[in-house]
Amino acid sequence: MLAAERLRFPVVAGGQPVLDALMLPRGVCRSSREGTVVGSEQVAAGRKMTASRLTARLGQRRKPHPASGRRAGRLRSFDPARVADLECRAWVSYYRRDWPQLLMALVALIRAGFGMDWCRTLHAAWLIMRATQLWAPIPGNDPGGARACMRRFYALVRLSCGEPASPAEAARLEVDWWRVHREAGRAAGPRGAGDELVESLTRLYSYLYGEPADDVRPAAMHRARAMDLSDEWVDEGCRPDSPLLAREHAALVRGYAALLAAVHH
Repeated sequence: MLAAERLRFPVVAGGQPVLDALMLPRGVCRSSREGTVVGSEQVAAGRKMTASRLTARLGQRRKPHPASGRRAGRLRSFDPARVADLECRAWVSYYRRDWPQLLMALVALIRAGFGMDWCRTLHAAWLIMRATQLWAPIPGNDPGGARACMRRFYALVRLSCGEPASPAEAARLEVDWWRVHREAGRAAGPRGAGDELVESLTRLYSYLYGEPADDVRPAAMHRARAMDLSDEWVDEGCRPDSPLLAREHAALVRGYAALLAAVHH
């Protein structure tokens, strides 16, 4: 009991203890300065005052950045070459309908691109894979189901990065470029401003990053070019040693480098 009574609470500014003793009868506490016994109301008031002082001192020592600002920066921090490599792998796996490899590529891609924790990363990767599986069949795909999965994916992005403002709108724009890509078919050469696929990607980038369309359109043009090269690779039989894969990868690197420059102008 005596040992317990010698325990001390933390000391605040000026050397005044928060509380000086424990193990006293309920409702009273002994002041170490004056040796007097005080009532429970005084103790409660003292605790409130001490908590206020500690909060103020901690606030002076460390002022955390707003969560939205800190997380939003993560969406704009990625390695273009790394993201391009992983997306290229994901596309190859998708067109081969190699779902386990696609899931592995998506896990790595989401970690590299969004910096989510592992729990959210695995959930997000599964959602994207399910969205692509629902979209893939021709005919008989399920655009509504794909949008629902992508809405849940972008909700995870919002939790981790602070944006987009509306996961539902982001999902709508995402699946819209899937539709445009499927309907437009492969272009013979590079696409420019005004091309439907370029503009659909531009709308998505502009919404996700809050940047003017003119700033993110070059990134959309390079990514659209990568899609055309991927489509050409599919038309030639999806050969793993095709030189088209290196050209596709290079176009993706240029696209993500342009996107990184646009969001850090």
